Amino acid sequence: MTASPYGALSPYRPQPAAGHLLVPACAGLLALAALASVLWSGPVERPVALAFGALVALGELTRWTGTGAREAAPLGAAGAMAYALLGDVAGRPTQHGVGQTVTVVLAASLLGSVPHIARGGGPVLDHLARRVLTVAFAAVCFQPLSNQGAFRDWSGPAHALLLIALLALTALCDALLAAVPAHARTGWPLGPLLREELRGMVGITSAVCATGAVMALAVAVAGLWALPVFCVPLLLTQLSYRRYAAVRATYRQTIACLARATEIAGYTPVGHARRVAELSRAVGRDLGLSGAELTVLEYAALMHDIGQLSLVDPVPAGATACLPAADQRRIALLGGAVVRRTGVDAAVAVVVERQADPCREQPVAARIVRAVNAYEEKTRDAGPGGGLTALEELRLAVADDYAPDVVEALARVLSRQGGAARECPG
Repeated sequence: MTASPYGALSPYRPQPAAGHLLVPACAGLLALAALASVLWSGPVERPVALAFGALVALGELTRWTGTGAREAAPLGAAGAMAYALLGDVAGRPTQHGVGQTVTVVLAASLLGSVPHIARGGGPVLDHLARRVLTVAFAAVCFQPLSNQGAFRDWSGPAHALLLIALLALTALCDALLAAVPAHARTGWPLGPLLREELRGMVGITSAVCATGAVMALAVAVAGLWALPVFCVPLLLTQLSYRRYAAVRATYRQTIACLARATEIAGYTPVGHARRVAELSRAVGRDLGLSGAELTVLEYAALMHDIGQLSLVDPVPAGATACLPAADQRRIALLGGAVVRRTGVDAAVAVVVERQADPCREQPVAARIVRAVNAYEEKTRDAGPGGGLTALEELRLAVADDYAPDVVEALARVLSRQGGAARECPG
């Protein structure tokens, strides 16, 4: 339950707002308070703290970087959650409390991150902040009541269900901690960001929660020797997930290479497909598209001009937005046929095929690609003020050309990144 990426939108990334620093600031204050409490009262149950600290540090050492993984250190997250929800060790009650839980997890996370930081790939501040706050939330919900013996009569299924319920609440807290700073930093709507975080919990986050609960239950019965036994399944899951991420990255690179075919052949300007894809993804994010929908949109935007490879006479500068509607539809259908033969997802081919249809009949992704492509073509060589002129042309176009909600979303994206929309009235 750590960093969640929201797509690489480098040329169109809005400037961060001060609100996104609220989560790290709260985590820092909490960490200082936890450390002060441990220094004041002294650590307890040191072997248990060292065992779970070593587990969290190992999880951070084996974390993977440079990917869009929603949870980069699942073993560390599971160990941290297990320590926060630990009430007994081999039948003996524990008394480590909230302050020691937060201190051990933070210290172990920092220790395990040293090699990554030395290589310049260490966890970002948000990663550590969310780890501290989620662990603190789980510990606050469980440790005080457990230390008072409130769960002594909870055994078997009842205790397991209690841990699962607390982990589910912690996962919801983590999703909120991811969505709110992203909303403050990017300006994207909070609702879709939160929905995407919740959808992402079906994958690796579910495995982390389940492993955390099993670790806590196993240590309560079998002692600390249960930790290495239950580390192995999550390590294997992490390895499989890493390979899956590598396959996905290779798949995207293949699509990007196919999209460059029109540039290499001289049909479209260099970088046109990449710029349309990046801006289309930003517009889709503003309109609340989910992660899977954004992926289809990005791939379709990368390959939206590939139908031009079937033309005998190239379109001047690859500017299809100025062609007659019949020619635009013919190129779009040719492009969809090419996409289908490449083995890319059929949903991508549908978007490419329908980008020239009347906008009322188009799926949302096709509306976005059409509007963004037209904007990019109109502003390509327009000079200062060209972006404003292009947006005005899109707004004044007939209803079947460009969807008004897409054009307004495009204006908001450009405004956030300091583009032409700042000059637009209203």
